[in-house]
Amino acid sequence: MFAVIRAGGKQYRVAAEDVIRIDRVEKNPGEIVTFAEVLAHGGDTPQIGVPTVSGASVAGEVLAHERGAKVIAFKKRRRKNSRRKRGYRHEFSVIRITEILLNGAKPADKPPARPKREGKPKVEAAPEGGAEEAKAKSKAKDGAKTTAKAKKPATSGKKK
Repeated sequence: MFAVIRAGGKQYRVAAEDVIRIDRVEKNPGEIVTFAEVLAHGGDTPQIGVPTVSGASVAGEVLAHERGAKVIAFKKRRRKNSRRKRGYRHEFSVIRITEILLNGAKPADKPPARPKREGKPKVEAAPEGGAEEAKAKSKAKDGAKTTAKAKKPATSGKKK
């Protein structure tokens, strides 16, 4: 199931467990934020709001607050000795969507526990026949080593 929500003047298509970056919200990391402006939701019975779907909301957990890349506005009026430099960094909130609620349901007070990821399987030791072949290859490489020196790049510029 997915939903289309409006947050900060922009629209986002979200589903459960999606992570989105929206304009900063005034909640602390770990708290639940609710988006009441659901424009549409899809699934078994899709519904489009006029302008919003009544009784629908989307809940998400605030993961972190971030700042975007610096945008520099530099203005110069040539031959006038006039310059202006201003920097700006936009603030974002990173939110993980926890649930899509319909028919006036209320969101949970605490976000659901995330399942832990399974680690990568351990690599088993190579069979003994493979170890002998590896030793033979390494000996062949040692005998074939050359002592070639890297060339220095040519200098650029005027010669003295």
